[in-house]
Amino acid sequence: MELNADFKKRVVVHSEQLDWNASPMPESGPPKVVIHNTAELVIAPFAETRLHDYRRTWGSMVQSAKFSAFASAKFALRGLTQSLAREFHPAGVHVCHTILDGIIDTARSRDLHNLDPTKMMKPDDIAQIYWELAHQTRSTWTHELDLRPASEGF
Repeated sequence: MELNADFKKRVVVHSEQLDWNASPMPESGPPKVVIHNTAELVIAPFAETRLHDYRRTWGSMVQSAKFSAFASAKFALRGLTQSLAREFHPAGVHVCHTILDGIIDTARSRDLHNLDPTKMMKPDDIAQIYWELAHQTRSTWTHELDLRPASEGF
């Protein structure tokens, strides 16, 4: 499948812009696709990790030394996704936990990481996967998907 113009029409909202007291349903009606990926990497020894760090880390499925905030948030997100799937699948809502285990090739990533861009995940490639997820038939829904560049060791 190729990305079409409808899929490219999107609204990007950053968490600091949200009005948490407003109605969750936009005036234009329910969205056809919702993608939640708020990644913020916090690497710190457990004893130095603060509550604020845990609140910032819902972004990747990394479990390693000094990744306590990151790992706990990701396991919680996986559990939340499974709960939402069980609640909403009977109503025909496809819920999928997508793991992006790699650096996404953006200008910010290139500034922050000393990594060869050929080893980064390309945004258009990720978008294509999300397009395919959004158009799966109900007989073959994906519930969890783990994406990583071929160069990633695991």
